[in-house]
Amino acid sequence: MDFSFTEEQLMIQDVARRIAREKIAPSAEHHDRTGEFPLDNIRLLGENGLMGIEVPVEYGGAGMDPVAYVLAMVEVAAGDAAHSTIMSVNNSLFCNGILTHGTEEQKRLYVSAIAEGREIGAFALTEPQSGSDATAMRCRAVKQADGSYVVNGKKSWITSGPVAKYIVLFALTDPDKGARGITAFVIDTAREGFSRGKTEPKLGIRASATCEIEFNDYVVKADEVLGQEGEGFKIAMGVLDAGRIGIASQAIGIARAAYEATIEYVKERKAFGAPIGTFQMTQAKIADMKCRLDAALLLTLRAAWTKGQGQRFSNEAAIAKLVASEAAMWITHQALQIHGGMGYSKEMPIERYFPRRQDHRNLRGDQRDPATGDRPA
Repeated sequence: MDFSFTEEQLMIQDVARRIAREKIAPSAEHHDRTGEFPLDNIRLLGENGLMGIEVPVEYGGAGMDPVAYVLAMVEVAAGDAAHSTIMSVNNSLFCNGILTHGTEEQKRLYVSAIAEGREIGAFALTEPQSGSDATAMRCRAVKQADGSYVVNGKKSWITSGPVAKYIVLFALTDPDKGARGITAFVIDTAREGFSRGKTEPKLGIRASATCEIEFNDYVVKADEVLGQEGEGFKIAMGVLDAGRIGIASQAIGIARAAYEATIEYVKERKAFGAPIGTFQMTQAKIADMKCRLDAALLLTLRAAWTKGQGQRFSNEAAIAKLVASEAAMWITHQALQIHGGMGYSKEMPIERYFPRRQDHRNLRGDQRDPATGDRPA
């Protein structure tokens, strides 16, 4: 693995950092408080290639590699976790799946709009009764004589569901075959038979809208099947592997923001006549924060590099996600403790970083949603 970055990778990192600091971070408190979807900022990210970093230029993306994706994702997540969640779903779950398994027509029709930030994409795997056990799904797609499918059923915890134009959907086409009876489709949410439930009132990542979706005799055309019939489960698992790199990157961005805010705070906050950063216990905590942050970053870059080499990266992605998620939880907790009462106050951003960590139930490389940390979307 080469630890140096290319000029192009550093360039897109710089673009992401600039947007995160100038546009995203200043509006993060507003979007978190109101739950308002940050559409203008997302379109700005798209205009700068950040909603389709690994998408080839001919499909509206930046045409870059997984390492560039990690570098950019970290910067956006440091600005605000909700923005990075939307960015992660568009890049890892939506565009990646269609680029890997879609037809040329599907790539041009669906990927370009999402990669350019003109539309929002989503990924629908989870159902009310099936989370990590995706094979327990009940959403059905019944094939018709003309090759189309009629879909009925519900999906839950769909990240970007309230605003998505297109959704990659997984439904049963042959229940008797279990995992081999699941097929992937691309859904146009403007079509009759599709409806959305209420936006979930979440603890954190509130500007990233999440909802339940429902299909009532929704007709999917034959050319809207993604891959081949019965390949849906394999497609979903492959997409989630890529998604874990995105989630690890998000966790690193959140942790870095908490770490950097703590460094500044301990220089200014005084106790017993001295800055608290001069106290040995505080220094020990900060040293441990830095060690965990660097370890998480290196493991995530390893996973991204392995993916970029065209090698199997499932284990590397799962390890990176586990370590980065736990590091984010630990680092933000320590940051809150060092800030004391001010860490709990909404006058400072620390309280926002803390609940934005990925749920501990989502740290073992399982099939839960890499975009929300609650359950797979």
